[in-house]
Amino acid sequence: MIHKINLEHILFLDIETVPLEENFNLLDAEMQQLWEQKTQYQRRDEYTAEDFYDRAGIWAEFGKIVCISVGYFTFKGDIRHFRVTSFFGEEKQLLKDFNNLLSNHFNGPQHLLCGHNAKEFDIPFIARRMIINQIPIPEKLNLFGKKPWEIPHLDTLELWKFGDYKHFTSLKLLTKILGIPSSKGDIDGSQVGHVFHVEKDIDRIVIYCEKDTIAVAQVFLRLRREEILIDDEIIHI
Repeated sequence: MIHKINLEHILFLDIETVPLEENFNLLDAEMQQLWEQKTQYQRRDEYTAEDFYDRAGIWAEFGKIVCISVGYFTFKGDIRHFRVTSFFGEEKQLLKDFNNLLSNHFNGPQHLLCGHNAKEFDIPFIARRMIINQIPIPEKLNLFGKKPWEIPHLDTLELWKFGDYKHFTSLKLLTKILGIPSSKGDIDGSQVGHVFHVEKDIDRIVIYCEKDTIAVAQVFLRLRREEILIDDEIIHI
């Protein structure tokens, strides 16, 4: 089935998220209490709510998006390119810019979004943060009333599961076993919050996010048994 999809109709994506505040003590008292309640079943006994706060970026209620990277294929005859760009910085503006991209350039019935674990994480996170920031949800993210086969999303994790819903494979592991050059740079997901809040190095995060977006596209090509991208085919815009 995925072999029949036109690659030019897919928008590949990845997001990077961080805790809303640099540390737990910067939350107001009510938010601190709500965080403690939200995480009480995830925390081990030795972890206080404050100790656990570095993980706040995985919940849309306590985290925010600092980068959305997207990539798409273009073909001119036999020449294939994969163009990558990013929206980053102040969350409300980057969400508006991403909304504009979806609404004006990837809003046709043929268009699809694709990420790794995107159905469980990236796409719901984006939609929730749009609601919080009072930004209209674009049609491609609005799933209300849609049947499963009407949802315009692809997920490389779901494709790799082959129906095994208990199975989870990280993007890093998947690229390794499929013989794809590593997508990782000098940081990993657990360090993004520190790089953003303490080092204030958004460029480093953008590079990391774009590498993951490229990796998702590479995995998708492997699943179609097609040649993966070489460096000369990747264009950063």
